[in-house]
Amino acid sequence: MRMLFLDLDSTSPDHLGCYGYHRNTSPNIDRIAAEGVRFTNYYTSDAPCAPSRTALMSGKFGIVNGLVGHGGTAGDMKLEGTERELMGKLTRGGSLPSYLGLAADMNTALISPFAQRHSTFHFYAGFNEILNTGRYGNESAEHVTPVAIDWVKRNASQDNWFLYINYWDPHTPYRAPMEFGNPFESEPLPEWLTEEVLDRHKQMVGSHCVHELHIDHRGKNYTNETSPNFPRHPGEIQSMDDMRKMIDGYDCGIRYMDDHLGRLFAALEEQGVMDELIIIISADHGENMGQLGIYGEHATADQGTCRIPMIIRWPGMKKGVVDEGLHYHLDLLPTLAEMLDSPAVPDWHGESYAPALKEGADCGRDYLVVSQCAHVVQRAVRFKDWIYIRSYHDGFHLFDEEMLYNLAEDPKEQHNLAAERRDICFEAVYYLNEWHDGMMRRNSDAVDPLWTVMKEGGPFHAKGYLKKYIDRLKETGRGHLVPELVRRHPGEFPTEPSNVLASLQAKIGAKMTGK
Repeated sequence: MRMLFLDLDSTSPDHLGCYGYHRNTSPNIDRIAAEGVRFTNYYTSDAPCAPSRTALMSGKFGIVNGLVGHGGTAGDMKLEGTERELMGKLTRGGSLPSYLGLAADMNTALISPFAQRHSTFHFYAGFNEILNTGRYGNESAEHVTPVAIDWVKRNASQDNWFLYINYWDPHTPYRAPMEFGNPFESEPLPEWLTEEVLDRHKQMVGSHCVHELHIDHRGKNYTNETSPNFPRHPGEIQSMDDMRKMIDGYDCGIRYMDDHLGRLFAALEEQGVMDELIIIISADHGENMGQLGIYGEHATADQGTCRIPMIIRWPGMKKGVVDEGLHYHLDLLPTLAEMLDSPAVPDWHGESYAPALKEGADCGRDYLVVSQCAHVVQRAVRFKDWIYIRSYHDGFHLFDEEMLYNLAEDPKEQHNLAAERRDICFEAVYYLNEWHDGMMRRNSDAVDPLWTVMKEGGPFHAKGYLKKYIDRLKETGRGHLVPELVRRHPGEFPTEPSNVLASLQAKIGAKMTGK
């Protein structure tokens, strides 16, 4: 058995041809989708990068494994504690690659710099061979594909291997070489991105809104000029020409990556293994391209960020099937266990969807809960046609505490219905509480790491920049937004004790000294 897992960073299904996108961004991915099962409601449980891949590899939600952010205590997994054995659980079959190695005797290989990018070295657990492409996730496909093809030429003829490859080109700031050109320059933008939508988004605030697209979140360099190093990425979106540059840049990243996937598939065909190869194509998270007014970032617990592609071509199983059930990315682990006729690890939180691959059967969940604690602090419930988003820290975007979107009618999340549909909000909160109770029962301690992030000052990518950002708002005619930001985030502005508190403290001091 041979298995290829393609982890395509920041790839939104909304921008793939096989998911209905009007641009021809993904002909090679589309070909694989036509030969397998395509999942349309597939979500990462925890966003963005490090939380997502940690949940996938461990088979556990971030609330239990502990890693939900990109810094602070919640930037690391929880320790196993007193019950840890000579080898930790991730080595003993608890992680995806170690399980495949033990249950199916697979040689497991990784081509990725990801563990180094976020110091998430648990990501390596169970891989027999690790090839770090060396650029901390800033590589383009021309850095990845030669390494992958070399591995294929040396190993493809062997039996029982699992090869996991990371591609990064859809990740901001869109590094496709300029000589690649722009195959989309004469094609229309997505219909929903209109002048009216842009005008509405100009009223929004926060990192990666149309005014601040620069990838530096710290308020150090809010340049509106395109970097000479990243000419496909605009500094801001103030016109539809800027909008085109943004969307074209992202789509070119996907198409450039897809061309390289075509080269990889050709190499596999040359080795005579393509026809019998199991191919899994997915992503760590999607990418907001206007959802919630955010562009070029994976910063929320919403449809744009948390919905990801999942395509599985398994020779001998269903072909050309579209599965619309609700699934988590961590459901892959028990699915593979069932497909391999091997017992799943009891600690895993996933549920197998092997019947979808074997029979085309509906085996989706009733609801999902997804989390984001790196850019904002949010949890969301995805059920029926709805997504309900609850914000604990808005990352200085001035999001409503409760947001509710009917995805059947408003898939780009532009019209918050929370005030109008309290009945749906109540249902969502019930699901959220039910999920939370179940997860905390499975926790090794009494700590929800979402609240660890809150107690340590908020999400990493928003921490510490509000003061400078307020200056930026005032300079750019948006000073009217400052009072509400200050009201919501008083902890960003430490003050002296109030007169009442100072008076009480003085009285306590006097009593203690006998004066």
